[in-house]
Amino acid sequence: MMKTPSLYSKEVMKHFKNPKNVGKIKNPDGTGRVGNMTCGDIMELYIKVRNERISDIKFQTFGCVVALAVSSMLTEIAKGKTIKEALKITNKDIIKKSGPVPSIKIHCSILAADALHEAIYDYLSKNNKSIPEELKRTHERILNSLKEVERTHKEFTDLEERIIKQKSL
Repeated sequence: MMKTPSLYSKEVMKHFKNPKNVGKIKNPDGTGRVGNMTCGDIMELYIKVRNERISDIKFQTFGCVVALAVSSMLTEIAKGKTIKEALKITNKDIIKKSGPVPSIKIHCSILAADALHEAIYDYLSKNNKSIPEELKRTHERILNSLKEVERTHKEFTDLEERIIKQKSL
């Protein structure tokens, strides 16, 4: 029997089948919510920060195999990093960990990095800390993109909200 080759790396499949750090953090220090208007993927990332270091991180993702896998991988990359170190994490760092993904799925790694940056933006904002100019620009881009996702994929984002609320009960 011939084995069918996979579109996804072993690392992607490992995190898809057994994701790490799934769920919500109660009373997070920062929350990042991002989405992609083309495919409808939505990611939420929650962080706890102690001594300017990400002490806990969790995610909830409504999306494809790669979106779920890279969300999980990102949590492993970011956990334990200082805020300053975590701000330097890019989609390239995530792809380096995941291995190659189909080019049409690269946006998932961008979403994951954006979710982290949004959670950090939220943390800095809530704590009246200085927000780097680049992070401010990233935040504005993400907000505009998320509004478009919510407009064009309203039925999916509504479904996602209902599912999240049910799990929270």
